[in-house]
Amino acid sequence: MVKVAIVGCNGKMGYFVADAVEKREDCETVFGIDAFGVNKHEFPVYKSFGEAAEKPDVIIDFSNPSALDDMLGYALKSKIPCVICTTGYSSEQISQIKEAAKEIAVFYSGNMSLGINLLIALSKQAAKLLGSSFDIEIIEKHHNQKVDAPSGTALMLADAISDSLEETPQYVYDRHTYRKKRSKNEIGIHAVRGGTIVGEHEVIFAGHDEVVTLTHQAQSREVFAVGAVNAAVFLADRDAGMYDMSDMLSAVLQ
Repeated sequence: MVKVAIVGCNGKMGYFVADAVEKREDCETVFGIDAFGVNKHEFPVYKSFGEAAEKPDVIIDFSNPSALDDMLGYALKSKIPCVICTTGYSSEQISQIKEAAKEIAVFYSGNMSLGINLLIALSKQAAKLLGSSFDIEIIEKHHNQKVDAPSGTALMLADAISDSLEETPQYVYDRHTYRKKRSKNEIGIHAVRGGTIVGEHEVIFAGHDEVVTLTHQAQSREVFAVGAVNAAVFLADRDAGMYDMSDMLSAVLQ
């Protein structure tokens, strides 16, 4: 039985994660962490890890970048693996996560959906075949409450595509300040915020007289929660290091 601690347990994603854990027989939630500390669950909820008496086997984080220090401090001290699903980290915080992975197992992904990770794999293949002669644009759409833009998933897509190109491209986030034609060596990244859109990502390869489009739509946040719990069970007995969805999928397919 894998014992799970949920950071951001009172947020929307926190509830989905708690529900996903409850539906499984191989894991259980031992406590939650939330900045407001309000207990709306059957398990205890604390404002910080310093208040927790229970010890989890793995931590799932769907919260806010501001919670990173407390979580990593506790995880490093107690040698507990972390599944980090929060987005919007600064470059310094990402370096902090990578440094922590030298001592503990860290599963870090901007998107826990199986479908999104398939989209990333397909985009990499398309970039290898089309990238030198096709313009590449990424459009992401999310609900009007999402704070960070572009989304972590859009950046995951851009980075994966960039790794597949012969030349490192420039990321262009906003064209209204540009008074020039689009260069070949760039990837346009555009964010849309509105309504209750869960998450949509589209990769456009625009060539001469033809366009190839790859698209993924998330119909519910539940898909991300299920993916995070799968990652937690996968990570519980892993050695220190950085892990992502490709590692988990490879383990399943073996």
